[in-house]
Amino acid sequence: MLPSYFFAHGAPSIVLEDNKYTNLLKHFKKDTPRPKAIVLFSAHWEEPVQTVSAAETYETIYDFGGFQDELYRMTYPAKSDLKLVEQIQLLFTKHGIGNVRNEKRGLDHGAWSVLKLLYPDADIPVIALSVNRHLPNEQQYQIGKALAELREQDVLIIGSGGTVHNLGRLNWRSQGVDEWAEQFDTWLQSKIESWDMESLFQYRELAPNAHAAVPTNEHFIPLLLAMGTGDANRKAELLHRSYQYGNLSLSCWQFN
Repeated sequence: MLPSYFFAHGAPSIVLEDNKYTNLLKHFKKDTPRPKAIVLFSAHWEEPVQTVSAAETYETIYDFGGFQDELYRMTYPAKSDLKLVEQIQLLFTKHGIGNVRNEKRGLDHGAWSVLKLLYPDADIPVIALSVNRHLPNEQQYQIGKALAELREQDVLIIGSGGTVHNLGRLNWRSQGVDEWAEQFDTWLQSKIESWDMESLFQYRELAPNAHAAVPTNEHFIPLLLAMGTGDANRKAELLHRSYQYGNLSLSCWQFN
């Protein structure tokens, strides 16, 4: 059974960078059995109803501005898998999760920037899934849990977001780490490793500096979704954590 993962996707330019975090992602396929498909929740796709992508071949969405020209020439023409789309929709329906299919939307940078580092050849089917910031945290977890059995079918499930993601507080010239960001991630690590979902569901009230770290929750949701897929075993491992621009966290969690 494949583990599931949470990957921070950082700034769009991460796909051009060479550091410890990007090296981890670039070597991922060497250390992980090749999946038959990838299911990815992206923080940059928000819908009021759980939506499942089903484009025959995905266009690449450049949902950012002001970055290197090279980024706007990159593509990730992965294909979908309609049988897997149908299975995902059946699983959601079985667990009482309303869902719809989208056959037109491409892959946003929350999806393709990570996938470009993990599997640059775009030769593995991809199913992108939306997030809904207005659902309770408990329900986010249950959405991930509904897909847990896909891991037994060699499907790689990924949540792509960021635990500390506050664009208004970035320091583009900083080489250090803001203490408030590190304090939040340290608290988060202790709760994830102990699988303390009661505290995690109440992170905004309990975690230090939560409102600074998570001013809006769309980037945090993919963590809860990914954790939900690991509910049966409840084993978490932090594979990497670093920071850019003072407080933008780059973390990778594995859920077995």
